[in-house]
Amino acid sequence: MQLTGSEIVIECLKEQGVDTVFGYPGGAILNIYDELYRHQDEITHILTSHEQGASHAADGYARATGKVGVCLATSGPGATNLVTGIATAYMDSVPIVAITCNVGLSLLGKDSFQEVDIAGVTMPITKYSFLVKDVEDLAPTIRRAFTIAKTGRPGPVLVDIAKNATSDKAEYEKEIPKIIPRSTEKIEETEVEEAVRIIKEAEKPMIFVGGGAVIAEADKELKEFADKLDAPVTDTLMGKGAFRGDDEKYVGMLGMHGTKTANLSVSECDVLIVIGSRFSDRVTGNTENFAKDATIIQIDVDEAEVGKNVMVDLSIIGDIKSVLDILNSRIGDLSHKEWMERVMKRKEELPMTYKQEGVTGPYIVETVDKLTGDDTIICTEVGQHQMWAAQYYKYLHPRTLVTSGGLGTMGYGLGASLGAKVGCPDKTVINMAGDGCFRMNMNELATASRHHIPVIEIIFNNHVLGMVRQWQTLFYGERYSHTVLNDQVDYVKVAEALGVKAYRITKREEVEPVLKEAIALGEPVVIECIIESDDKVFPMVAPGKNLEDCFDENDLEK
Repeated sequence: MQLTGSEIVIECLKEQGVDTVFGYPGGAILNIYDELYRHQDEITHILTSHEQGASHAADGYARATGKVGVCLATSGPGATNLVTGIATAYMDSVPIVAITCNVGLSLLGKDSFQEVDIAGVTMPITKYSFLVKDVEDLAPTIRRAFTIAKTGRPGPVLVDIAKNATSDKAEYEKEIPKIIPRSTEKIEETEVEEAVRIIKEAEKPMIFVGGGAVIAEADKELKEFADKLDAPVTDTLMGKGAFRGDDEKYVGMLGMHGTKTANLSVSECDVLIVIGSRFSDRVTGNTENFAKDATIIQIDVDEAEVGKNVMVDLSIIGDIKSVLDILNSRIGDLSHKEWMERVMKRKEELPMTYKQEGVTGPYIVETVDKLTGDDTIICTEVGQHQMWAAQYYKYLHPRTLVTSGGLGTMGYGLGASLGAKVGCPDKTVINMAGDGCFRMNMNELATASRHHIPVIEIIFNNHVLGMVRQWQTLFYGERYSHTVLNDQVDYVKVAEALGVKAYRITKREEVEPVLKEAIALGEPVVIECIIESDDKVFPMVAPGKNLEDCFDENDLEK
């Protein structure tokens, strides 16, 4: 049947099972929005306060649900406002499809009003960027965009559509999307056999888990692997929840703000099995000395990650869930009693600590952990609060931490939490933010109140850019250049002005009752928590240092 391009866009979204999109209308994309109006009973549109909020919301929706997130924007500044969100998704391998519209074909390349080459702009930060000039190409392109976003290592895809292609007509025939199989074609038998041999001969093995294990939904296989191997487990920020945070084998996060137990044990192990991690500099410290005494086995779906940051001894390329299935069937039940006892003793002797008086970031996070259910979704912005959320909240399931790891995007969390809550309406969703991050995209509170999305926004207000200030304290001679935010902004009044109920906490005894009330309310809430400006995140590894050089506040006093 003959349909306009706008009708084809909507029908293709329906083909893909899309029930929610996040966006902001404008002139070039009006034809699609007009068609959305006719299908509002089938596709819910969440109008955000800014296009960046739409891209972060689509990202949060994708991370929390495992589905492809979709965002819409018009040409020019509407499209460029998506760029930060697209880059955030790209760095963390999040499947989103960003649909933008451009000026008509006759106006392309003429510096027309609100024209920008968004496909060119986003080429380095997408798996693929399309420019559709002809309506005949529209349906195949959208279908291909969703396939690319989901296949192998997921990621964002941009589809830019010339306005004429939204109004012209073409023949449309419905297609049922093909099931995308897991990537197993590159799993080499010789590499599997070698990995089994190395693992069986290991005396001090350790498992290091990254975000790829979450994406592959390999939590059950990972648990079985750890039990069979009888080895301690550490993870990255992006790997949280792939292995239960309350498991006795879990020793905490690795890296710059990882636990001493994890950092020292990785430096001591003789075999390190790396599952779905790209060896970020925030994890490895000095790459030349990372796990220097270990044989490193890397399991990843993306061959490009092998040897990129850290040279490994063996790699297995393929879907992580499938690879672990194979390894679990071959390694048998191993025992490393002496090694496990050594690591567990270290875990007992080197716990993370924080001051036990006043309102502190760790205390707030621990209280949230105590009061919320296992399937609560924690979102974060970027900074000290993000690290406290990683250190002191026990993530028991995949997709329960939604955070910007690779790009480190301040202003990400609130929009992402809205997307996560829309995607998982039955789960409690809490966004943790520093005051510096919150003020970047706090306008999305208006989105929460407009659409009645009951997220809880906790602001860790230390009146400074906390993580930057921490570096200035430790490495820049306490020269606090433009990191003090001690101004007259009243976040409670801001929240109330945007239609959201708000609380302010200044005493430790207020934390638990306010959190309980907020969780029970079932409406968007802001909780501003006043904490000390000089509270820091420990342990820490200084930039460029070895993991075994990790230190905490007690070490600084020696």
